[in-house]
Amino acid sequence: MTELAAAGIPVTVTCRVLKLARQPYYRWLADPITTSEVVQAYRANALFDAHKDDPEFGHRLLADEARDAGESMADRTAWRITAANGWWSVFGKKRGKNGKKPGPAVHDDLCTVTDESGRVRHEFTAEGPNQLWLTDITEHKTAEGKLYLCAIKDVFGNKIVGYSIDSRMKSSLAVRALENAVQMRGDVAGCVVHSDRGSQFRSRKFLRALSRNRLVGSMGRVASCGDNAAMESFFALLQKNVLDHRSWTTREQLRIAIVTWIERTYHRRRRQAALGRLTPVEFETIMNTTVALVA
Repeated sequence: MTELAAAGIPVTVTCRVLKLARQPYYRWLADPITTSEVVQAYRANALFDAHKDDPEFGHRLLADEARDAGESMADRTAWRITAANGWWSVFGKKRGKNGKKPGPAVHDDLCTVTDESGRVRHEFTAEGPNQLWLTDITEHKTAEGKLYLCAIKDVFGNKIVGYSIDSRMKSSLAVRALENAVQMRGDVAGCVVHSDRGSQFRSRKFLRALSRNRLVGSMGRVASCGDNAAMESFFALLQKNVLDHRSWTTREQLRIAIVTWIERTYHRRRRQAALGRLTPVEFETIMNTTVALVA
């Protein structure tokens, strides 16, 4: 209406054609955007960003994330904004028969091969280190609440090259595990990182971490453990040897037990048939020495 008025068309005529009242327009013209509307917009932006990064969060956790980003608000305010925009937790929505709602893949599945009969299957193999990493998240309860572990496994030597442990299953859990792996392994440009379609691995934070470290994302089908069987086998060992070994009083007790088992037992004591009865550390040491001698 303002543009039409500037072009010489009277406001009265424009309002009559659009079937609008003139008074609201003039009120808006005197005070186009109120201070409360600006505050509301900033709060909504902060909640939207938090929801995109962690779709499983309810309004209280989204409010926590928004407050961390500098937008202070009450939980009730966060509920009102998220409800008005339909930003619901994925855990709060009605689920399908299998109990999981598939999320859209953000990467192609780079670990599939087609055999002679035309059947498509997954093949997790690598000819050297830092060519293919697998990642997933597992959880276990303690008296204080659940503890989550995101681990990254190098297919070449079955070594856990990075992991992160936290009391919340946020996208930052996966990002920290990835950054830990990059820090430990050095130059990993071009390495394929295969995951399921969990929201943590589809988040913008994780995608930015992949791009920042020049890694290549790969994503399997939803709710199909066979698509990431090598990672599931590691979690099965962890479940049997640590998680179900006893009841855990605190998250810190379980965290120490997980780290100790990975670094001392799995990496340095547990021999694997797939590695010629060597441990992951022994296998990588021998292979790296061989490559150095050949070079």
